Amino acid sequence: MFIVKKSANPTPVSYIIRLMKNILEYLEASARRLPDKTAFADPTDAVTFLELQDQARRIGTALAGICEPRTPVPVYLEKSVHTIRAFMGIVYAGCFYAQMDLRQPPMRLAQILQTLNADVLITDKAHEARVREAGFAGTVLHIEDLLAGEKDPDILAVLRAGALDTDPLYCNFTSGSTGTPKGVLVGHRSVIDFIDCFTTLFDLSEEDIIGNQAPFDFDVSVKDIYSGLKLGCTVQIIPTRFFSFPTDLLDLITERNVTVLIWAVSALCMVSQLHGFDYKIPEKIRKVIFSGEVMPIRQLDHWREALPGAEFINVYGPTEITCNCTYYRIDRPFEAGEALPIGRPFPNERVFLLDEEDRLITEPRKTGEICVAGTCLAIGYYRAPEATEKVFIQNPLHSDYPERIYRTGDLAEYNEAGELCFASRRDFQIKHLGHRIEPGEIEAAIEKLPRVERACCLYLDHRIVAFYIGEGDKKSLSRALAQFLPSYMIPNVWIACADFPLTARAKIDRRKLETLYRDHAGTGRQKNENGESHAVS
Repeated sequence: MFIVKKSANPTPVSYIIRLMKNILEYLEASARRLPDKTAFADPTDAVTFLELQDQARRIGTALAGICEPRTPVPVYLEKSVHTIRAFMGIVYAGCFYAQMDLRQPPMRLAQILQTLNADVLITDKAHEARVREAGFAGTVLHIEDLLAGEKDPDILAVLRAGALDTDPLYCNFTSGSTGTPKGVLVGHRSVIDFIDCFTTLFDLSEEDIIGNQAPFDFDVSVKDIYSGLKLGCTVQIIPTRFFSFPTDLLDLITERNVTVLIWAVSALCMVSQLHGFDYKIPEKIRKVIFSGEVMPIRQLDHWREALPGAEFINVYGPTEITCNCTYYRIDRPFEAGEALPIGRPFPNERVFLLDEEDRLITEPRKTGEICVAGTCLAIGYYRAPEATEKVFIQNPLHSDYPERIYRTGDLAEYNEAGELCFASRRDFQIKHLGHRIEPGEIEAAIEKLPRVERACCLYLDHRIVAFYIGEGDKKSLSRALAQFLPSYMIPNVWIACADFPLTARAKIDRRKLETLYRDHAGTGRQKNENGESHAVS
């Protein structure tokens, strides 16, 4: 029995500490504190925090009359301020958003829409036909019309009162092994837990200006969007087309006074490989936080030399654990080909390695699968219970109580300092001439060679195929590589590339590299997407 003593000066209800449970509280707090400050901007549009709150409530009111809470609302818009308005309006309606990539093939778009099985979709008048062609039979709403509607505070208050912090916030689609994209469903609590840690750990503030690179269907953008909303700092949305023209990109970053970059590795490499810093150095950048792939040391060095006063941070984590689960602050130089640690876990996240027998690995230099536990875990895959159960599992280290973990499929090891170092994807591991080989080890060794900028290895037709950006032929590169690798790990085929094809999420597109290899196999020449010919040896 508990006895509660009455206080002579009881605390007013308004001062009782309560748990934040909805990301809209970020927006509303910034709208109260900084109403006239720009929240998001793109090259042609901008919105203040107060305007964004007002516009989102208008959209939310319109959706509330036709959408049930906790149901998906796909968004088919170019990455822009309009997209953010749509996202926040969907959340005000108690629903969750799913951004569609406008550059994906119609068949894949149709697969995603079929998985979502949504009743309503938001687009603009310019793109409605594409959505209909993909087979969407529900109600199509135009963002222009939604913004012209009225807001109803009473309806929105009822929806908020029924909201839980475990409600879904967004659904991002990743590739599926069966050929059908998987929708990773992430809740409010996971984003709140991560963003509170992320912004504090890396000392971001309302004075910062974040330069958004990531597409809005990629979870790297979650860090941009919600860091901006929480802190009250401005997010400059950089359209995808700028990442094909380094001079235009650097002009925009400089003109908009960007201070923080939270970018995919390939986006950073594009700038340095094309010698962007010979044109202009964006001197106000103070933080560069990168993820998505292994950062080539030579490209990292170009960035560190150009921005000696900036802090560089390597972060790691799949979509299924809400952005990232480990981080490493780069505080020393690294040799070309040296493993760049992915570091240590974020607060309130448990990250550990399991061997093939599901035993815990704690000793250095022993490879295991990265597993993660904590509030960060996604809800699961949308309308895909079997896929969810395959990787979101009971912790195999014990059966004493339910503890859900996520098996990433990524392999890593500890270094002598106790830091995690990424090895490769488990499904990239190959067996060649009787040896188990990690392609990542070959790639790291190739990148040690003085005239090579980047490398990517695939195993095709029982041969190790090395794609590389740099100089040299098979004979000279193989001879140089022999000082680092045994003969069975030396690539059988070398393909020189002007650049690597990228996926929509700015990762190396391995399927296109395979196509590059197969299209002209045996001809002695390869062609890239621009028709440029590259030597094959």
